[in-house]
Amino acid sequence: MRNASPRATHESQSPYHPQERRARPAGKAIGHALGSLGFDGVNDVRQGKFIELDLAEIDEKAALAAADDMCRKLLANTVIEDYRIDLAEC
Repeated sequence: MRNASPRATHESQSPYHPQERRARPAGKAIGHALGSLGFDGVNDVRQGKFIELDLAEIDEKAALAAADDMCRKLLANTVIEDYRIDLAEC
């Protein structure tokens, strides 16, 4: 069910990042640079991407399902990336 009212929409935030078992050269470079700048105590860095969607879906479960489907089919490369979906009513 779709609703045209912008007050009844859900916002989906889908950060995604390399899977734990994959090499993370960008994260390692960032971690090294942080150490060079004197930031001690950084054990690991994982760099990822963040996608924000404004969905017209009013039902929270349907919005979550739609966002998950979008991630699996296009937004995340699920072979090498994990993703998480956070919904917020807007």
